[in-house]
Amino acid sequence: MDDRCTGLDPLHLLHILQALWTKKEIHELPEEARRGFASLSDPLEGLLVMLENSHDWRKGKAQSLAHYIIDQFSNWIKEDARIQQQSLLKRATLQVRVFSLLTEVPANMLDHLISLYEVDKTDPSSQLALVNDLCVKGKYKEAVLLSIKLNLQPQLDMEEVCIPLLLEDKVNLVEAYVADNPGLQLCLLQLLDSWCHPAVNTGDIQRRYGRLSHLRWNKLNRKALSKLVFRLMELYDIDPVFCPNVVNHRYLSSIKYLLYKRFLEKTMSEENWSEHIEALVGENPQLQGQFVSLLARYTDVDTVASWAIRLSVPQEKLSYHVAERLKELEKVKLIGLKSSCAEESLEERERKKKFYYQLPIPMECIHFLDHLDQLKSCAGRVLQAGGVVGIDMEWRPTFGVLTNTRVSVIQIAMKDCVYLLDLPQLVKQSESECRRAELTHFIQTLFTDQTITKLGYATAGDLQTLSTAYPMLKDVVQFTAGVLDLLNVHKELQRVPVRRRDKRRGVDVQVSGEDDATSWSGQQEKGLSLLVQCVLGKPLDKTEQLSNWEKRPLRLQQIIYAAADAYCLLDVYDALQKDPQHFGLSCRLEEFLMLKMEKRGREKKPKRKKSSPSIPSKTIQPTPRKISLFPPMSPSEFSVVCDNMLQGLGRYLRCLGVDVKILENEDDHRVAAEIARKENRFILTCGLPYQMVCNGDEYLKLSVQEMVQAVQSNAGSERAECSDPPTAVRGFPVTNQTKVSSQIEAGNSLGQTGSCSYNPGCHWAESSQLNMKTLRFTSGATLQVKAIPTGILDKVDMFYCCTSCGKVFWEGSHFSRVVSQFQEALHITDGTTFYHL
Repeated sequence: MDDRCTGLDPLHLLHILQALWTKKEIHELPEEARRGFASLSDPLEGLLVMLENSHDWRKGKAQSLAHYIIDQFSNWIKEDARIQQQSLLKRATLQVRVFSLLTEVPANMLDHLISLYEVDKTDPSSQLALVNDLCVKGKYKEAVLLSIKLNLQPQLDMEEVCIPLLLEDKVNLVEAYVADNPGLQLCLLQLLDSWCHPAVNTGDIQRRYGRLSHLRWNKLNRKALSKLVFRLMELYDIDPVFCPNVVNHRYLSSIKYLLYKRFLEKTMSEENWSEHIEALVGENPQLQGQFVSLLARYTDVDTVASWAIRLSVPQEKLSYHVAERLKELEKVKLIGLKSSCAEESLEERERKKKFYYQLPIPMECIHFLDHLDQLKSCAGRVLQAGGVVGIDMEWRPTFGVLTNTRVSVIQIAMKDCVYLLDLPQLVKQSESECRRAELTHFIQTLFTDQTITKLGYATAGDLQTLSTAYPMLKDVVQFTAGVLDLLNVHKELQRVPVRRRDKRRGVDVQVSGEDDATSWSGQQEKGLSLLVQCVLGKPLDKTEQLSNWEKRPLRLQQIIYAAADAYCLLDVYDALQKDPQHFGLSCRLEEFLMLKMEKRGREKKPKRKKSSPSIPSKTIQPTPRKISLFPPMSPSEFSVVCDNMLQGLGRYLRCLGVDVKILENEDDHRVAAEIARKENRFILTCGLPYQMVCNGDEYLKLSVQEMVQAVQSNAGSERAECSDPPTAVRGFPVTNQTKVSSQIEAGNSLGQTGSCSYNPGCHWAESSQLNMKTLRFTSGATLQVKAIPTGILDKVDMFYCCTSCGKVFWEGSHFSRVVSQFQEALHITDGTTFYHL
């Protein structure tokens, strides 16, 4: 009773609770805490004393006694209104002490303190002073949390509070800070967008916040900022017009990609490319000027001038040569547009027909369906049990811009016809419940009826895009049956080498199915086009693949491409079904058929049991350590610069305390050398420019017979060391080969076949410079025959050996692509050549 009259000492109560907490007598804590709270003369002041003298919450523990005490106190004080009213009398005097606690306590205690002591009802100026004091101390996390609890965001400087958190990679706190305030959301995005302006120097931002520690300055990278802005823009549904810098940067990247596809890869038609350029550039003066400037790197002045007229680019934004040519064109009234490449000749079109897979049915058998009434005749033929159809989908490529992807055309191919479904138009007509049922029933029946075999390539991705764009068709992805994805068949074909006829050498060789899979433009075939080439002998013409499939009406080339993309699946299926063993398949295609797929999920891979390593009976001698030429150093003493291929490694090294500078994605590799020279840093690169390139200009040509002799000579020296019996080398018997022919003379024309006017500035070495017994050049370099892969001696007729480093080169599978890519810059005419870059 004395305790209740005089009041229990808060520190004594804290001592009792600490003893129970330490002994883990949790069951006694609630009753003891409530009894103690009731014995305090002023419970709210007593709670403050206990919190001020409790130290476990200062250690950052998630479960602390202090948090338990305040949680129990909050529940207790709500039960007795009399005690609560009595305690209210001294709250005003206690709020000053509460303010000091608010700057230290963890986030899970803020709500209780603000509620118990009614901090939200105090003078707003005091609240703002408290938050500003936290910012001055560098406690931005606490400042943001407290300002959210007190609803102070509109009265604070958003940039001062949030930007340090962004640089500390605490984006979730920033998102919480602006979550319920559209004005702050827009302000945040505009600030981040302003940092993405090309004229902004990120060093100024670093100097502004240089007083702070633990900031990740790589977050100021324009690429990282752009990704963040786009994500927040979508999250807050902000109009892209408010973030012009990141939007223009994204569009500019898309323009560069289209220029690459058109002029370097040469896989887009002029009309197709022009449509996309006009859609991307639009009425944006900045993008128009940048596009014309970039275009000048790829084509002639007349084409650039004609595009400047087409886009109405002011002459002051054009280069001198383009502006002068534009004046000349205006004088002679040659304002007509000039194509960026000449029209294809009839002969070239015929050559393409011989090179690419051709649709075997006439144009009148291709039906374009853009009305729901047309589905009835289509469904009557397509939805027949036991049928086999080829299915593909096309959509407008976004090139990384903000437009959402949606399926524009669904192609359904049968043996005698192809149906092209204008899906956006059909969905638009199905606004009523009755009409919507017609469309959904047709598509769902098609994909869920296991009696209909559906042929596709990467079908899962197509179905996912379909259901995402049209929620009315979401069940199509979850329940499909009777689908034969030829991508799985293609993967099996790529694992099994098949024998094909080498016309040049007149022998049968084993190939993987990807050899000689080169397109019309010299690019390597891939995807469905590669499968069609491997099975049918000709690839697909993918020129219209990146077309604008939203635009109506479709061009004739688009219609033919869309029909062929689906129909080729039927021809591939028939060829593989007829003779699977010819293509290296060990099973029939029915085994690849997915009869039913319900609610796909990630399959957990079974854990493999670790096999215990066998312990050899003999004692293993430790491998001698190599002596390093450099003394060991601590991470803090190690300064490096990473190229843009090793950004991930650079971030890991930073975690280890290494002083790392990382190139941006747009930086040239020479920037690394400049930084290393100025700041005395090591260069980290996976390009290996110094170790892999010796810059030699003298080569020795060896025929395949001479290279076999060199390989056998090297094998013989190794056998002499290990006393192993002789064996045949890569299919060649062990015989005495003739010595190196003296017919190789300096100054011979490059290559063995064809003609070439390109002179790479190198010369050919005399055969006497290589000792065939020791395989050493007179320069001291050793011929690196060990680096020649197995099987190359069966495929290559001529080898080229660098006398400076001993490396061996030959015309590989990428040779034609490299020649095609650099033939204009290096002035290479028809024929083949060898050069060392």
